[in-house]
Amino acid sequence: MRMELRVCKHCYDGTHGNEEKTSVTRDMVECAEVVREYKDLIGLDSIYISKVEEGDVGGAEALSAIVARIENDQVTLADTQLVMEDGNGNLLVYPEPEDVLEVLTRNIDQINDQTRQDVTVELSRESSALLV
Repeated sequence: MRMELRVCKHCYDGTHGNEEKTSVTRDMVECAEVVREYKDLIGLDSIYISKVEEGDVGGAEALSAIVARIENDQVTLADTQLVMEDGNGNLLVYPEPEDVLEVLTRNIDQINDQTRQDVTVELSRESSALLV
């Protein structure tokens, strides 16, 4: 199984001015980094983390699935999503931050069950509220 987390580079850097979104984006990346470090323990082949900017066509590094929305009669590409590919080539796409965090934290829980090291990620107040 392969995974790819795509996040907005500007949200991650905090240049959009939305502190809540920056906190959640940074938490998603931190969780993905932990999962990537211990991926072998839970049977993942690879996990990619891409920071995309406006104008990137989906920003796909490895898995070419792109989520689009219609906002104000205009198609916009999702700048944050988690894409997973199973062994059969099926793609699962999670475009909502709460779903991305749920999947990543469940993977971290599985890793914690497989190792003696504490790999828990301390989530921000904003991310914790999404997981309730």
